[in-house]
Amino acid sequence: MRNEPSLARSCREFQKLALSRRGLLQLGAIGATSLSLSNLLASEAASNTARTKSSGKNVILLWMRGGPSHIDMWDPKPDAPAEFRGEFGTIPTNVAGIQLTDMLPKSARVMDKWSIIRSLHHDDAGHSTGDQICFTGYGPGRNPDENVHPSIGSVVSEQMSHQARELPSYVMIPRQVPGTGSGYLGVAHQPFETGADPANLGPFKVQNFQLAEGLSIDRLGDRKQLLAGLDRLRSQVDASGRMEGMSSFSQRAWDMIASPAAQKAFDLDSEPAELRERYGFSPAFDPGASNRCGAPAWSQRILLARRLVEAGVRLVTVDLRWWDTHVQGFDSLRRGFLPRFDQAYSALIEDLDQRGLLESTLVVAWGEFGRTPRVNNDAGRDHYPNVFSAAIAGGKVKGGRVLGASDSKGAFPKDNPKSPQDVLATMYDHLGIDTSKHYLNDAGRPIRTLPHGEPLKELFV
Repeated sequence: MRNEPSLARSCREFQKLALSRRGLLQLGAIGATSLSLSNLLASEAASNTARTKSSGKNVILLWMRGGPSHIDMWDPKPDAPAEFRGEFGTIPTNVAGIQLTDMLPKSARVMDKWSIIRSLHHDDAGHSTGDQICFTGYGPGRNPDENVHPSIGSVVSEQMSHQARELPSYVMIPRQVPGTGSGYLGVAHQPFETGADPANLGPFKVQNFQLAEGLSIDRLGDRKQLLAGLDRLRSQVDASGRMEGMSSFSQRAWDMIASPAAQKAFDLDSEPAELRERYGFSPAFDPGASNRCGAPAWSQRILLARRLVEAGVRLVTVDLRWWDTHVQGFDSLRRGFLPRFDQAYSALIEDLDQRGLLESTLVVAWGEFGRTPRVNNDAGRDHYPNVFSAAIAGGKVKGGRVLGASDSKGAFPKDNPKSPQDVLATMYDHLGIDTSKHYLNDAGRPIRTLPHGEPLKELFV
């Protein structure tokens, strides 16, 4: 996370115990590891709510920020006039009656393993404001780039981080985007950011797992004795239980940095070259498109997400930006966005299925809205929340289904309209989280986890 305080600064409660300056400096030696995990763990002490039982379930959220065009991907309109239909054709999938744009042939061949929601809608055409709706279920605050309400990942962290010590519950690859923050749940439930980007060629190293120069696990092990001594002091003077929580998150931070399981989970370079290439690793895959999506970023980010859920991370959000195709949109989609997505998405679905992970892992691919049904004068499409689509697979979701429908021009829901809150409810349902639970906001007012929404049960049968 950006500019996170070290463990020593995080533990300001220790100052109340009148520790010597020397003792605080000794404690600060642990913070010198540059491990930005302590703040992700700190608020457990303040939480006295019931905890969710371990479900063994995970979510991969493929976030297509900017707004992917539903008509040019998952909801083609071959019979519409050209100014709505666009430049792409359609192809059949391996499920009778379902068609996709002809730019998604690999996804079409595995249609039996994933499904489409074609009737999503809301009423906000702003990027960051739409982000807030899709990640939290609530509208934005005064600054839409900052969360007032917690994202789904932060709720998952609050309710499920007790289940594993060696890995964070909520990971963002490579770093946060608007809507993904923790809001009134506090900094402890911000996402763990990889920082390093699998998009970059060369060895992938998560910065927060790297020890400062001159330090080793053995040297850090000596510092644990300091914490043990402070625990004994705490037991004598602390009646609030807060110090017990501080000790707990310090222990978990240590467990993560010293854990072979955590090191292994983030070791993307250990994947076989063939599999990395199946996701789209080769630089030759980039056909030279001049857009901002950054080849081969998506492929390796998505592969890392699979590694993390396999290791036990509960929710991984992968940044697949930037789908804001106002100008020369068809050219950008044709030369970069769609081929990359098609390859990486189909690889993920097949990979999860072959590893026996698709039943336990829900995969949702979507953005904050769709694009206008009418093509604009710059050969692109503009922001459009009135109807859009999402891809969903895994968990209880059956493959080869289409939920809802848009009208003949892809302008409005025609059948079975659904909201972003319904998608969030489906993810929460998969993880076993109670959306009726309330949290206190910054004003002390109880706020429901999700204001409304129901799981998409039509896709379960």
